[in-house]
Amino acid sequence: MALIDAKDRYGLLSRFFHWSMALLILWQFTGVLARVLAEDTALEKFFWSTHKPLGVVLLVLALLRLGWALVNLSRRPPELNLAATLGHIGLYALLVAIPALGLLRQYGSGRSFDAFGVALFSGFEGRIDWMVEPGNLLHGNLGWILLAAVIGHVFMVFWHRRGNKEQDVLPRMWG
Repeated sequence: MALIDAKDRYGLLSRFFHWSMALLILWQFTGVLARVLAEDTALEKFFWSTHKPLGVVLLVLALLRLGWALVNLSRRPPELNLAATLGHIGLYALLVAIPALGLLRQYGSGRSFDAFGVALFSGFEGRIDWMVEPGNLLHGNLGWILLAAVIGHVFMVFWHRRGNKEQDVLPRMWG
């Protein structure tokens, strides 16, 4: 299997980005649901403690994935239609914007932040409202929109798989 993309299927690196991000997104939403439905439990503490560090990992993977997609743009399988193109652009935008807003909010709060023992920024006295407020307003709301978009993405994969065998897109990403 080739590392780079081809017209009929995605390469190993594109599939690695896709499926590793899918697992991390599933983990993140499991943690969010635990926070909403089982607050102050061991389950919530376990998942929620990983939310911010894994958000950083997702941001890095999203940026790498976006760069890799642009490098492979002329080689990768074509989109089925304009709706698919816009849907994928929307997913990429959300996958960058949500963790970026979380980091912006964290920095603006004045609290230090480290991910997996690596200090990303140190804390300071005070708060920078113009950094905190966009994150407060958008981070969670865009997260729920991402969940809906991911569910729609999965639904459309199976829709094409069952409805029109000529547009079965799953093998292109499955392997």
